[in-house]
Amino acid sequence: MKKKATPLGGRTWAALLIFGLFGQIAWVIENMYFNVFLYNTISGDTAMIAAMVGWSAVTATVTTLIMGALSDKLGRRKAFIVGGYLLWGVSIAVFALVRTPAAAAAHGTAVLVVILDCVMTFFGSTANDAAFNAWVTDVTTEDNRGRTETVLAIMPLIAMLVVFGALDGLTQSGSWPLFFLIVGGLTAAGGLVGLFVLKEPVGLKRADGSYFADILYGLRPSVVKANPLLYLSLCALGVYSISQQVYMPYLIIYIQQFLGITDYTMLLAGVLIVSSVVSVAVGKTVDRVGKLPSLWAAAPVGVIGLALMYFARSQWAVLGAGIVMLGGGMVILACCNGLIRDYTPEHMAGRFQGIRIIFQVLIPMVTGPYLGVLAIRSTGMTYDDLGTLKEVPTPGIFLMAAAVLLLIFIVIALLGRQKRKGAA
Repeated sequence: MKKKATPLGGRTWAALLIFGLFGQIAWVIENMYFNVFLYNTISGDTAMIAAMVGWSAVTATVTTLIMGALSDKLGRRKAFIVGGYLLWGVSIAVFALVRTPAAAAAHGTAVLVVILDCVMTFFGSTANDAAFNAWVTDVTTEDNRGRTETVLAIMPLIAMLVVFGALDGLTQSGSWPLFFLIVGGLTAAGGLVGLFVLKEPVGLKRADGSYFADILYGLRPSVVKANPLLYLSLCALGVYSISQQVYMPYLIIYIQQFLGITDYTMLLAGVLIVSSVVSVAVGKTVDRVGKLPSLWAAAPVGVIGLALMYFARSQWAVLGAGIVMLGGGMVILACCNGLIRDYTPEHMAGRFQGIRIIFQVLIPMVTGPYLGVLAIRSTGMTYDDLGTLKEVPTPGIFLMAAAVLLLIFIVIALLGRQKRKGAA
């Protein structure tokens, strides 16, 4: 008989929701709106978008490896989270100073945006990827992570809803400086709230041994061999994340330029709300049934959703396909992250966050967007925008994403086999 899930408590839930939501609002800007900002105001070259995503991913990985291990070494999470969120907000607000360049200076300005994006990513990865995610592992247990992860998995969707509903009009009217100032202020506000809400995990102690050895701890072959279930779970997360990065950087541009839907706020709101409700509703089931069986069930839904998006053209068709795609995807994400936390060695959460970022950010963001570019350029669709030739994302990005996601079934099968082998 499965024991009752351990309650987290109101203060812990408050911290999870605050840092989960405010952090994801910032990541929505980084993952989607910086791309639109670069595309609409500076350069219409989709390869430049892919380059920005790739360099950001490298920055996130290196930062999380270094700062995650440092938080373990010092036995502290709160200072990294609070200070990181404050500086994260400032680095976003700095984008308000970037102005649309003359055509001759477009490339140089695009490079500047990429550099500023990497600076922002450094603070965001320190606060969110390294410290906050380690804190979540510290304060949760195996029997309550299904519900916790499904709630955290919808934070990006709620963040998108907040940004699209309250702030997207600013981007469409070209008020980018005000847009960046508001988002930067919200992110910094999360850090201020954390001063009063966040508590250090009970029992967290300073790590012994060499700090520099800890940075690369999770990359040691002996560590990989000793934790096969953890690394297979990371592989499953990697496959899902690559699939998502094939289409996500180009999603808004696709809706605007290919589908011709300029007022897409209500469309996206419908997809995000229903997908979020579905994900949270499934949370208790994931804890009851188990994360691996739930992953087996969610993966086909994610593939079908991507295939449906390939064929969808009308707003209603996109709404239905988007719900299936994101609803299935959020459950996949929750199951993968829950398994990773379950199999992370105790008191080592910080030094494994960089490894998680390699699978969730680095590999996906340096491969997925370029697979998306390959799908886009295979059609050759472009349009002229005041003398600038811009490429048009096409439905092929969803077909490419579905093909990638099919690989997750191989990883799930290996996970099941390894789990049975360990139980034998």
